[in-house]
Amino acid sequence: MNALSRLAAAVALAAGSLLLGGCTTSLVVAHLYEKLTEGDPASCFRLNSVDRAFQTRCGPYRPGSLNAEDVRASGLPLCPLTLAAREPARWAMLPELIAKGASPEACTSAPWVALAQANPCPDFAAASAPEREALRWLAEADARAIHHDVVRALSCPNARAAGLDTVLDGWLAQDQLRADTLPFGVLGALHPSHLRAPLAKALEARGHTAQAALGAYHGRLPGGFEEALRTADFDALDWWVQRVPALVDRVPAAQANQLPWVPLARVITPAFVADATRQRELVDYLLAHGAQPWRGLPHDPQLTPATLAMKLHSPLADTLAGTRVAAGRGNTAAAAAIAIAH
Repeated sequence: MNALSRLAAAVALAAGSLLLGGCTTSLVVAHLYEKLTEGDPASCFRLNSVDRAFQTRCGPYRPGSLNAEDVRASGLPLCPLTLAAREPARWAMLPELIAKGASPEACTSAPWVALAQANPCPDFAAASAPEREALRWLAEADARAIHHDVVRALSCPNARAAGLDTVLDGWLAQDQLRADTLPFGVLGALHPSHLRAPLAKALEARGHTAQAALGAYHGRLPGGFEEALRTADFDALDWWVQRVPALVDRVPAAQANQLPWVPLARVITPAFVADATRQRELVDYLLAHGAQPWRGLPHDPQLTPATLAMKLHSPLADTLAGTRVAAGRGNTAAAAAIAIAH
């Protein structure tokens, strides 16, 4: 029912109520109005204070408007802390939610995980000081925040600029980042730009390795080497390749039901590299460090990065094809054409 129809119905019913009068008539009018507006969103004045704060149609959130009882039992399908944490526009609600009894333990998963997966590196510096302190408290008070994706978010440039990366230093100091107990490789969880930081060196000194960081983990954000490749972070790529040279040619599967993947094949695939203008630099880097463009791909041994480039009409096809000529293996273009034909 559109707004004009609802207004007309309300006016008509109100007029009828005034003309007829009586309790019974008022009940009938109320029932009829409910039927006419059935299916419409609940009016804002009927919502509890927390639900109303999350409804943009009810106006902006007003600090001090939340009722402590509503905070403890909001009736929302998702935990209020999760809803507020995952959207920077709602961070203003976090200090009041926490002050009035909201607990991350009441959430089915860590609010910080929801934030990291929705926005891996938001503009933390734009948050107010109370908002940043609330975010810090959520990370430090909830053990479930020690998660692959959260480590990525807390070590990203925006988090470092806002001083939130010190949460990671605190976890390390409190022995919460043990190599023998963490369910993920923390070096692979770090943002690529943080691999040269003292934290990464301290982690290696405590037994964390790049090889272990290539293993399985629960999370949605890509592993550290893949992220370095996607963003053409050559300093981070150097860090990885110095420790695991074979990565330039094959990256082991992170899960048991997956196959290894080939960096050369990924780099030439459209949309894999964040900045497509960096593709050639990445291909040159991988080739210079021993990548094999004529080695069969794990999912199809008859297909190689070089022949895949030709199939994709990649501007890098000649670069990859030329490696066979340089190796003295015959006419590459003809060989590639035969491989594609088969």
